[in-house]
Amino acid sequence: MEVLSRADEIMLLAILRLKDNAYGVSIVKEVQQRTGKTLKLGGLWVSLDILAKKGLVSKQMGDPTPARGGRSKIYYTLTPSGLKALERVNEFNRSLWKGIRDVNQDYQI
Repeated sequence: MEVLSRADEIMLLAILRLKDNAYGVSIVKEVQQRTGKTLKLGGLWVSLDILAKKGLVSKQMGDPTPARGGRSKIYYTLTPSGLKALERVNEFNRSLWKGIRDVNQDYQI
């Protein structure tokens, strides 16, 4: 079973949470809010393109806006394969943690 990388998982979860408002800047803000990590937009575009090529996300152009100098935002949504990949990684993580109740209690230093 192929498991998502942690970075892909974080990106897909951000898109899932943002629903219809998942575009570059909103994804960066969501990831930073949830993880404390700062993403650079250049790296984000590369990652999103890879996720799209894998069939995990789809992208759609929004309407051009005057505030953006007539440019359109690109919005991202999870595909059914993307949702399934998140379900698999969630199941994988639960399997890894199964039987561990309290890390501090189970593994004392």
